[in-house]
Amino acid sequence: MTARQRHAADPPILLVEDKDSLRAMLRHALEAQGHTVIEACDQREAVAALQTAYPAVVLSDLRLPDGDGFGVLRAAKELDPELPVVLMTAFGSILDAVAAMKEGALDFLPKPVDLDHLQLIVERALAVRRMVTENLLLKEELAARRGAPQIVGDDPRLKQLSILLHRAAATDMTVLIGGESGTGKELFARALHALSPRADGPFVAINCAAIPENLLETELFGYEKGAFTGATARKPGKFEMANRGTLFLDEIGDLPLLLQGKILRALEEKTFERVGGTAPLRVDVRVVAATNRNLKAAVAAHQYREDLYFRLSVFPITVPPLRDRPGDIAQLARHFIDRYSRDLNKKPMTLAPSALEQMQAYRWPGNVRELQNCMERAVILTEGDTIHARHLHLSVPAPPMEEPGAWDHVDFSGTLGEVTRRVVSEVERRKITAVLEQVGGDRAQAADALQVSYKALIAKIREYGLA
Repeated sequence: MTARQRHAADPPILLVEDKDSLRAMLRHALEAQGHTVIEACDQREAVAALQTAYPAVVLSDLRLPDGDGFGVLRAAKELDPELPVVLMTAFGSILDAVAAMKEGALDFLPKPVDLDHLQLIVERALAVRRMVTENLLLKEELAARRGAPQIVGDDPRLKQLSILLHRAAATDMTVLIGGESGTGKELFARALHALSPRADGPFVAINCAAIPENLLETELFGYEKGAFTGATARKPGKFEMANRGTLFLDEIGDLPLLLQGKILRALEEKTFERVGGTAPLRVDVRVVAATNRNLKAAVAAHQYREDLYFRLSVFPITVPPLRDRPGDIAQLARHFIDRYSRDLNKKPMTLAPSALEQMQAYRWPGNVRELQNCMERAVILTEGDTIHARHLHLSVPAPPMEEPGAWDHVDFSGTLGEVTRRVVSEVERRKITAVLEQVGGDRAQAADALQVSYKALIAKIREYGLA
């Protein structure tokens, strides 16, 4: 591959320069070397280009009419900490250029610009970018060999989530993974662990909603011998078991208030005591938490400690529901079909167009978990090599139709205001009932879905006798 061909395969170079003549000269010089160039005249245009073009290198003047090179540098590093930024500066501003390099700039290019020097610096920046990309690919390959879970899908939000995951993995910060049940929050937590420097350490998971409240504390922190009846020997808890690794606290939104303070202390001080113990134990644990609840609403409803919420959500990410990324349904389905065909020693299967059409029309309330179970069942039921719609057993609802004669049941007696109040009350009662059913009776989550305060929802529930 020639240098021109290699450069054509690279993402573009973002050139930020307010002087038209100099910008044109630099663009022609870079394009002559086979680079693709995107231009910007000031910081505002540069930030917009960063968010849409995802350049391989940023080449920016230090002095700009609107903003400056420091602003461009910070915006680039906020978007991607590994993005190489080269600043151009007049001789009298060398000290500013050095200060910019301390903030993360790769290099600086003195003015007047020497085109040979420009070429060398850009080549170096691209080499740094390629090396970062290759290291990322190697890290992913190594994680896959260690058994890291595969995240399947090409949805842009999923790709952005993957970028965030890689950034968080390199740190030790607490990560809060939000999303509906079945979206694969534990899968992302395991991937985060496998990509982190703690990958050789343990990954310990505990579901805070699946363990009775009176047993959860001992599961988390362990207990000493004689701490309670039946405690015949010392038992380590999940925090100890996860030492030098990752502790995954699933369904952290269901953590009882009594334990929230102890979890907060363990997160902040990295110390705790076993149940029945007095000596503080210190652990080196990275915590990843997950919830399908709206913790902000729970805090507002005084069901969750605000200080714990802020401590958990240092780096929040949200996994989108499957219905919001329908383009991934077919890819996920084929992934699961291939897996279960191998597991069941069946020949490879294909999806009939009718099956795929039905899957695209379905809302998947159980998200990826439901799709996975559906594909496993279909592979078991299918005798041939094609999965048809009848093998899916999906109940795709018909489009809602207006109930015939629905207005015949409305009481139109009295004044306009009285009729309006009766109709509005009935609509509110039905809507609140439907949402409460959808969220399994979780009033905080229902208040968030209805976009009303928790207090207002409780008042309506009492008014309509829905308690």
